[in-house]
Amino acid sequence: MNRVAFTFLNFNIYWYSLCILFGILIAYFIITKEAKKYNINHDLMVDIIFYTIIVGIIGARGYYLIFNMNYYINNLSQVFAIWNGGLAIHGGIIAGLIFVYFYTKNKNIGFLKLLDIVTPGVIIAQAFGRWGNFFNGEAHGGITTLETLKNLCIPDFVINGMYINENYYYPTFYFESIWCVIGFLIMIIIRNRKNIRIGFISGFYFIWYGVGRFFIESLRTDSLMFFNIKAAQIVSILSIILGIILIIKSKNNEKYKEDYNV
Repeated sequence: MNRVAFTFLNFNIYWYSLCILFGILIAYFIITKEAKKYNINHDLMVDIIFYTIIVGIIGARGYYLIFNMNYYINNLSQVFAIWNGGLAIHGGIIAGLIFVYFYTKNKNIGFLKLLDIVTPGVIIAQAFGRWGNFFNGEAHGGITTLETLKNLCIPDFVINGMYINENYYYPTFYFESIWCVIGFLIMIIIRNRKNIRIGFISGFYFIWYGVGRFFIESLRTDSLMFFNIKAAQIVSILSIILGIILIIKSKNNEKYKEDYNV
């Protein structure tokens, strides 16, 4: 499969980059549209999104580099070659979360309310971004059979893309993308309910993505490892715990549907 979407002025534009960019644009539209309902200043929201994207990408790359330090020490020219893959979503989430927390504190903005507004956009961006792994031929599972993939009702073009070096592989990127889309739809339904409290949507996000990623990660063959444990599964467990705490605490918070003024 050709990783290059097209060439412009002798520069290769990769599908990986386009998938991430498309996910960001969709997230931007969803987040700013929701923020407008609660009178959050548009310029302020754009600033938050812009800086969070930058911090998130740095965090995602930094997280990946830490777990592959031995390789990149000997291949310094590849440190910034993110078009070849190597953005760990958990690193991006952690870095983005820390940045948004301190940014909202500095601007005197409700952190959890903003997080509730942002997380549906984040999870749908993750769904689109995962397709970059498809074009790079990465983030897949172990070897399987054509019959097994067809029995899972996986589209033929995905199955064909997972035929690598004369073997078929589980398309774990596809499983995660579908999981994120389902989670997005549930979150949109949840936030339209009148009695939902601030923090519940964010809590659901951390639980939903944590559960899905924990089991999907068990199928992957390219996992980042912390000693002999898959790092993503550790972070997923912590994510689930955080989500449970947020949902429990949300019972004492204001309703999400109430006006929110900065």
